[in-house]
Formats: sequence, C-alpha cells, structure tokens
Amino acid sequence: MKALRIATFNINGIRSRLPALLAWLEREKPDVVCLQELKAPDQQFPGEALEAAGYGCLHLGQPAWNGVAILARDSEPLEVRRGLPGMEDDTQSRYLEAAVQGVLVGCLYLPNGNPQPGPKFDYKLRWFECLIEHARQLQGSGHPTVLAGDFNVVPTDLDIYDPKSWRKDALLQPESRDCFERLLANGWIDAIRHLHPQQQVFTFWDYFRNHWARNAGLRIDHLLLNRDLAPYLKRAGVDAWVRNEPKASDHAPTWIELGSRRSRKSA
Repeated sequence: MKALRIATFNINGIRSRLPALLAWLEREKPDVVCLQELKAPDQQFPGEALEAAGYGCLHLGQPAWNGVAILARDSEPLEVRRGLPGMEDDTQSRYLEAAVQGVLVGCLYLPNGNPQPGPKFDYKLRWFECLIEHARQLQGSGHPTVLAGDFNVVPTDLDIYDPKSWRKDALLQPESRDCFERLLANGWIDAIRHLHPQQQVFTFWDYFRNHWARNAGLRIDHLLLNRDLAPYLKRAGVDAWVRNEPKASDHAPTWIELGSRRSRKSA
C-alpha cells in the first residue's frame, strides 16, 4: 500500500456542483474520494468529466435522492459490493464498496432519520444495525479497510456548535449515538477524533440561519479505519474552504492521509 489521501464529500447534487467538485479535485488531488447525495441516476453521472480529470469512477445513483460514488485518481476502483448486506430490500442507493490502491473502501450515506420518532427513524436504526454487522465482518477480514461517508450522526456534544436546539433531531438521538459507539467498539478508529481528541471539528454547516458565517457547524462526515489500516494514519482534517465557494454544498470534504506500508515498517 502506497501513501494515500482518502476523502469523503457529501456533494449534495453532483450535476449542479460538478465545477466545484472538479476545482477541489484539481487543488487537493485526493487519491480516493467517496461521494454521497449524488441526486442523479447512473445515466446522468458525469463520468466523462471526472475521467478527464484523472479519476476512475464507480457509482450507484438514484433519481433526485441519495446516490454514492467512489473515485480513484489515476486508477480504476474494483467493485466489491453494491448495497449493504441485510438491506437487500432497500430501494435507496446508499452503500458502495470497492478495492482501491490496496485498501478496501466502503462508501456510505446513512439515513437521516427525521422526523423522529417514526418510520424514517426506524429505517435509520435498521440500516445502522446492518452496518454494524457488516463492519464486524470487515473488521475480521484481514484487509485494510476504511468506512467513509455521511453517517448522519453527531457522535458527542463536542461535535456540534450548540446541541440545545438540536436535541430532538435524529442526528443526536441516544439511539443514533449508541449505534455509532457500538460500531467503534468493534475496533474501528474515528480518524478525526483520534488525531484531534479535544478540538471542535465541523464538516457540515446548514444553509439556514447563517450557520456558515457563524461557524455553527456539526461533524457528521466520518472516516473510520479498521485495525489493519489504523496504524498508517498520519493526518486528518477538513477542506473547509470548499464550503465558502459559490453554490457550495452544505458539507465540506473530510480527509485522511495514510503513510505507506514501507514507512510503517520503518517507523
């Protein structure tokens, strides 16, 4: 495995934000990108433009809603799985898995769950339970693995500017947080929190009530590393400048940098 920069980015509509996506790819040059909320069917995915920018693509689209994709710089992602095990009846495009540059990459868009309580929250929790079980299988696979995406969970109160007005939101519910904790308990490392244990790091700023200008953000985009990949983690952060661009997504790309297998052996 060579040194890699892996990012996750909820693009919130890939067709309308393609220029911004291409500008970010050109400036930051991530090696692997997990995209969520494509909001486009597969036939409208801008594969030619991304390939011209140097990225091989896998995508699982859906008209108007959801959709996930994995991009690989100067290479082609090798598809492993479409859809989350245990959710075979799910009609929503939320999970894609591929082998890229020696790493197994799971790209996910976990259900929002609002309003709660209700069927949307029940769907969120069912999806989360299936993810926990699949992640348990991945943990024991022996392959270096990252689960990256919009988890639609604020893990702790440190991960939000002010929890008071969000207490009834599905992102902060005790059940949602418990699922995230149980996922980590299987041995997964939350990369941002691991390297920045006391720092408020945000990945999402709502369009309403001037959240971006006030830096009133939430951390809901996560990169989780299994035991086989965690030793290579070097850096992690957020390209917040993207959120300040014209016609920006309400999310900013979140990324990790991994050292090479050779540098790990010599460490």
